[in-house]
Amino acid sequence: MVLLGITGTDGAGKGAVVDYLVEKRGFTHCSARAIWIEEIERQGIENNRANMRLVANELRAKHGYDYLITYYLQKIAEEKPEQVVIESLRAIAEAETLKANGGILLAVDADQQLRYERIQGRKSSSDQITFEEFVGHEELEMDDPDPAGMQKAKVIEMADHVIQNNSSLEELHKQIDAIMVEIKS
Repeated sequence: MVLLGITGTDGAGKGAVVDYLVEKRGFTHCSARAIWIEEIERQGIENNRANMRLVANELRAKHGYDYLITYYLQKIAEEKPEQVVIESLRAIAEAETLKANGGILLAVDADQQLRYERIQGRKSSSDQITFEEFVGHEELEMDDPDPAGMQKAKVIEMADHVIQNNSSLEELHKQIDAIMVEIKS
């Protein structure tokens, strides 16, 4: 089985990488966002970026800092897909557990202004923020002192492969294909 984890900065193109892996490479997609949104809806709170971060931190504190990975490893054991991509790792324990289970961590990054423009284009309820708010969220998420929080900078450093997504989708796909050739060999 091929197990990939995706991490990276907001708006860098993690979703575009996942879409390509699912549509062109036959991967099964496991989404962190789906877990967090389900919990937000269960609690009856507003679906926004701050609440998503708080709910994710609560679930990590309650179920283990690697909850995202252990949650999906259980599903993988039951369903036995051949290729899985888990999006989006943001805590060190998630990356450690992914790798301990034979997973490969990909990081996606891009220029900050370009990433902000991309998130504005998504029109997601959690992305309707100013550039200053975007930068503030990013600073908090890069190195949250809460062990249940996000440490994206350290997780990105743990990546086996880093994709710079400052160009076209075609260029992004070429980078993914090159990484997949390396992984499969």
